[in-house]
Amino acid sequence: MIAQRSRTIARFCRPAAFAVHLHILGICGTFMGGIAAIAKQAGFRVTGCDANVYPPMSDQLAALGIQLIEGYAADQLRLAPDLWVIGNVVTRGNPLMEAILNRGDRYQSGPQWLAEQILISKWVLAVAGTHGKTTTSAMLTWILECAGRTPGFLIGGVAPDLKVSARSSVSDCFVIEADEYDTAFFDKRSKFVHYRPNTAILNNLEFDHADIFADLAAIERQFHHFVRIIPGAGRIVVNGREAALKRVLAQGCWTPLELFGVPGGWEAGEPDADGGFEVAWQGKSIGRLGWTLAGEHNRMNAIAAIAAARHASVAPDAAIAALSRFKGVRRRLELKGTVRGVSVYDDFAHHPTAIRETIAGLRQRNRDGRVLAVFEPRSNTLKQGVLKEALPESFSGADRVYVYSAGLPWDAASVFASLGPRVRCEPDLDALVAAIAAEARDADQVLAMSNGGFGGIHQKLLAALAKA
Repeated sequence: MIAQRSRTIARFCRPAAFAVHLHILGICGTFMGGIAAIAKQAGFRVTGCDANVYPPMSDQLAALGIQLIEGYAADQLRLAPDLWVIGNVVTRGNPLMEAILNRGDRYQSGPQWLAEQILISKWVLAVAGTHGKTTTSAMLTWILECAGRTPGFLIGGVAPDLKVSARSSVSDCFVIEADEYDTAFFDKRSKFVHYRPNTAILNNLEFDHADIFADLAAIERQFHHFVRIIPGAGRIVVNGREAALKRVLAQGCWTPLELFGVPGGWEAGEPDADGGFEVAWQGKSIGRLGWTLAGEHNRMNAIAAIAAARHASVAPDAAIAALSRFKGVRRRLELKGTVRGVSVYDDFAHHPTAIRETIAGLRQRNRDGRVLAVFEPRSNTLKQGVLKEALPESFSGADRVYVYSAGLPWDAASVFASLGPRVRCEPDLDALVAAIAAEARDADQVLAMSNGGFGGIHQKLLAALAKA
C-alpha cells in the first residue's frame, strides 16, 4: 500500500533539480541544519548563514561540504541562489531578509520546502506532542531501520543508533518530528501543518511556548489543524489519557484512531527490575520488551512507536525486537561520566511535566543513590514566568535541588521556597558547581536539566568532583 502510493505521487513530483542552489538562513539550528543535510544529500547545492556559526552543527555541516557564513549581512545577495530558505529565527529587520524582500527574490520556509521537495513522494510518519517527540521519532525510525526500510528522517536530536539527526533516503518512508512551533515570520501556522502525514502520533498536549501561544486552547487549535490534513486512509495513534487531545479530536476527526496508554488500546505493563515490560494490544499480550530505558514516559513512547510502525507494515514482534536494541537519544538521561561514584547525567527536560517524569525515570534506574537535580530555567516560557508555580512540585522526587537563577526576571528563591532546605538558588554557575561537588557523595545521581548547553556544567561538575 505504501509503495503503491509513493509511486503514484512520484509521477506528479518535479524532477530532481540537482543544480538548484539553496541558501538557508538560520542554518545552524537543529531543524534547519537537518534541512540542509537532507537537501545536500538529495543533490541540491546548499549554502547557509547564521548569527552563531559554531560546533557541533557547524562541524556537521562543514563535513557535508556546506559553506557557512557568519551573520546576516545583506551582501550575501551576491550569492544569487535559486531559492532562499528561511528559518523561524529570522525576523523583520534582519538585514539579509530585508534585502531579499526589497529585491523581490523567491523564498520559502524550511517546512514548506521540505514538504514540497522531499515529503510529497513519501509515506510520512509524524510524531507530535509537547513531550517525547524526539525520543519517539528516534524509536520509530530505528524500528523501520531494523525492518530494512532505510527511512529518511528529521529528528530534533541524535540517537546513537542512527548517528545523525537527519537523513535523505530513496525509501518510501520518512519519519519527522512534528513541531507545533510556528513556521516563519511570514507563516505563523505550526510547522507540522505542512507535513501531511499518513501516520501520526499524538503523544500528549500541555501548555508551552508562551512566546507564541496565548493559552492551551490556542495550541489545541493548531493540533486540530494538523488532524484535519491526515487522510481517511491514514492512522492517528493517540494518547488516550490526555484530556487536551480528546478536546482536539472532538473538534473533528476523519481518520481511524488507535489509543495507547488505556485499556483496550496499546498498553505497557509495569516494569521489571531491569526496566523490561509487557506490550499488549486490545487486552492481548504482544510480547515482552526488554530494555534499559527508564520511566513510564519512555514506555508510553515505545508503545506509540510500535503502533505507528504497525500501520507502516512492520509487525509488532519485529518492532519489539528492534526496541530491545535501542540505546536512547543523546541529552535524554544521557550519562556524561562518573567520578568517585557520583554519576552526572544530561537531560533536555525544561517543562514541569518532563522534569517530574525524568526524575522519576532516574529514580527507577538507580534506586539506591540520591537524586541531585540541577536546573536551568532557560525556555522562553519559563523565562517569562509562565508555569513557574508548577516547578516546585515537579522536583518533589529529588533529594536536593539546585537552580541556576542568572538572568531570570522572577525571584527563583521565592518560587522554590516551599522546598525548604533541599533547594539552593544560585546566579553564579561556578558557585553552583562548587556547591554540588561539595554535597555529592558515593552513589549519588546528579541530573542536569536544560534545553540549552547549561554553560558546559556537565564537564565542570566532573572536573570539580575529581578535585574534591
